[in-house]
Amino acid sequence: MDEAKGVNDYLKSAGLDSDREKEIGQHIGYRYDVNLPPDYTLLTPFLKRYIEAMGWRDLNWLEDVHMGYEDGKPAVFDRNINGWVLVPEDMALPDNQQERDMIARELLVKFQMSEKHPVLELGDAYGIRLEGDGEARG
Repeated sequence: MDEAKGVNDYLKSAGLDSDREKEIGQHIGYRYDVNLPPDYTLLTPFLKRYIEAMGWRDLNWLEDVHMGYEDGKPAVFDRNINGWVLVPEDMALPDNQQERDMIARELLVKFQMSEKHPVLELGDAYGIRLEGDGEARG
């Protein structure tokens, strides 16, 4: 049996362990332990305010959001658009995977709330727009 790898293993190695990863030349992100409970002491100030505003006690749906890579660049996967959102190139990222995951969660929430999110095009196409109070108008 292989020795268990630490959560930061893929930051310190090529991470191309399986034959498939070597074949495609990139790490398959879901292979690391996504069940590792988030360290809530690492919450970003934005996420802390977001969770409080939502009335949650935990990260809920954000717990399975992790920093990954798209074309060798740090990115977070947005299931709503079925695509990767690249991390700004000038953003310095910590070495600790849990800290990186917290940043990924913050970036995802901010992107999903932004005017740049592609889901807004669907609302425009169907004549539905969310107003400032969160109510759909159309």
